[in-house]
Amino acid sequence: MNFVLVHGAWHGGWCWRPVAQRLRAAGHEVFAPTLTGLGERAHLLRSDTGLDTCIEDVCALLLAEELEHVVLVGHSFGGLVITGVADRLPGHLQQLVYLDAMVGEHGQSALSLLPPEVRRERERTIDAEGLRMAIPAPSAFGVSDPAQQAWLQRRLTPHPLKAYADPLLLAHPPGNGLPKTYIAVTDPWYAPLAAVRAAVRDQPDWDYRELAAGHDAMLTSADALAALLDELARASAR
Repeated sequence: MNFVLVHGAWHGGWCWRPVAQRLRAAGHEVFAPTLTGLGERAHLLRSDTGLDTCIEDVCALLLAEELEHVVLVGHSFGGLVITGVADRLPGHLQQLVYLDAMVGEHGQSALSLLPPEVRRERERTIDAEGLRMAIPAPSAFGVSDPAQQAWLQRRLTPHPLKAYADPLLLAHPPGNGLPKTYIAVTDPWYAPLAAVRAAVRDQPDWDYRELAAGHDAMLTSADALAALLDELARASAR
């Protein structure tokens, strides 16, 4: 099975390394792109680097690598990205997996999905150029291990503001008819996404799972997350 793992805000493809290693060991092909303006691609940030740029990053990967039957995983902000990709290239995808992620409708943005107090805090961190949001403390991502916190602190980069503020533009219903799984982390709960989790928990077209992990489950619980992703991929291939 092909996995494409899409990171969240402030992160990069690097954050998936522990999970990618485990999925490859289980026999899967794994791609973990870094979105434009972040990680090792932070130097490419421009004033027009928006949500559409991020969606095109992943679409371009699917086309360039000629990937089919993809399990497309989006973490946090990456949930909006994978919804946009499914809207454009559903024929390349097997299923969508939202890891403690944003789930948006047409016209919604990352900022609009947040509680007002969190939105105000995000807006307070915008730099003088109006291009970036500052990096939160690693503990904000549910990471308590000092070594993992130090690794995050070294690797996180400011997030492109436009990508967070742009509305998601869809031509089809969210998910575009593909199977959808939501993995909610519970140790600790990530408060900013409480309303999103509540909205999908009892919906009949969602497979809702919980994982005892921090928001950055790919770091705090790589074994358990990789095992769950492997299970979902194998079930969808039957």
